Amino acid sequence: MGTSPRAVRALVLLAGFYLVALVVLGVLVGADIAVWIWAPPPVAIKVTVISALLGYPVLRGVFTLGAGTGDEQEALPVTELDQPELWGTVRALAERSGTRAPDGILLTGEVNAAVSEDARLLGLLPGRRRLYLGVPLLTGLSESQLHSVIAHELGHYGNADTRLAGITWRGRDCVLRTVAAFQEQEGKRIGKERSRQEKAAARRLRRGKKAKGVDTRGVGFRYRLMAKPFQAYARFYLRVTSGVGRQQELAADRMAVRVAGRDATASALREIAVLDAAHDFYQSRYALLGVEAGLLPPRGEVFGGLRHLLADPRRRSALAELRGELPADEESPYDSHPPVAERVRLIEAQPDDGRGADPARPALVLLRDAGRVLAELEDVLLTPEALAMERAEWPELAHRGMHALAREAAGPLRTALATAGVASGSASGDLTALLDSADAGRLWLVAGHLPKSPEAAEATGRAAREFLRPALEAGTYGLAELALVEKAGAYWELSWSERVRLRLPGAAHSGETEEALAAAVRAATADATDTAPLRTLLAR
Repeated sequence: MGTSPRAVRALVLLAGFYLVALVVLGVLVGADIAVWIWAPPPVAIKVTVISALLGYPVLRGVFTLGAGTGDEQEALPVTELDQPELWGTVRALAERSGTRAPDGILLTGEVNAAVSEDARLLGLLPGRRRLYLGVPLLTGLSESQLHSVIAHELGHYGNADTRLAGITWRGRDCVLRTVAAFQEQEGKRIGKERSRQEKAAARRLRRGKKAKGVDTRGVGFRYRLMAKPFQAYARFYLRVTSGVGRQQELAADRMAVRVAGRDATASALREIAVLDAAHDFYQSRYALLGVEAGLLPPRGEVFGGLRHLLADPRRRSALAELRGELPADEESPYDSHPPVAERVRLIEAQPDDGRGADPARPALVLLRDAGRVLAELEDVLLTPEALAMERAEWPELAHRGMHALAREAAGPLRTALATAGVASGSASGDLTALLDSADAGRLWLVAGHLPKSPEAAEATGRAAREFLRPALEAGTYGLAELALVEKAGAYWELSWSERVRLRLPGAAHSGETEEALAAAVRAATADATDTAPLRTLLAR
């Protein structure tokens, strides 16, 4: 379908929203006119006020067209002078794709690539183009795989997808904002009614009467009713535009195959699925590990450190298994992308083009002075608070970050020890005090001062202990970690092959220390308490 017919379709979909809005507003205005003619003034005033309140969300949605969504992506622009090889690659791929190259290239911290275009005249005229590239793609893909990713995005330009995206997405935004506005007003009414009923119940209790339960089932009914036509149209709009989006993605895949080759395109899709999981794991387990301690990795490593994880032999073996297991996404009628498995199947079913997935250079070589660029990306993407944090080398970050987490885990138990009057101030002293309490049969008296859920507060006997046991075990484990660091010289050991683990000096490996510690904590917090294993570890 050409650009003009698709533009007409986008405008028709948007016009449908305005038609629904016009009908709803017409009904409200008609009701107002009727009551002013036939009803007494007090009734007419009341109906008019209600109509105005119900019409406000509709008008709010109508006037969002042309307003920005506020979702502009933060990114680091790179110039052709600064990054000539990257720009040269993109320009060459644009020429092979038969489309105009982007006017700007911007780097992001996501496992994603995207294009945008500031089209004019509702998408009929082209505008300034931008290409967004996630540095995890540069870190984890080969050069040929990155070529396929860029060719896919340039395919959206060649198919005029980006020109029509503006009106399509703004129309979608209008519909969804209108539905959200009704839901917001309904939520406010429910909140007010809940607060009123809770206050009334509290007053009844103070008077010695039985309180009524809170019931808000009928509150906000008018807003729910008014939202229904817009919800129905939103479902229709999303189905139509998402179906078009899936067709556009498959067309862009075909462009990537034509430009970069079948095998490079299929392997890139497989690799991106793996990179997405690896990047999330890296961010949570490594890059942000020291945040509780006010620490970040060395400059450039917040996004660039992913390469350490990808280079580790054991991690590479695990990731290789993932490449053969594409995510089994269930296709939704509202999803703008086909499932990855389906895209790979369609690509791999094409005839062999003889280009193969050759062992090309890593894509990161396209960046000149990559370390500097990754540091500059942090300056753009991180908050001022994060940028002000102390920087630490990876081994120190691992130890201090885990120490802060252990301190947090032990906090409630140390507070309980203080409340029970047996805290000493040091981690080893507090652990000794806890073990002494356990040997004296007072363990659960101390545990009774731990924070409790309402159900735990009402429980007694064995049931109360079972409610408290997880918190007691977690607190004891954290306290024991702190005590072993303080008294026995234990330390958390950085590993890119497995998670960061505590290790005692002289232990064969970190897993040995953790296994012994976990068994000792279970023994110390069991019904038949045995504190000897923990005391032995502490004595080391």
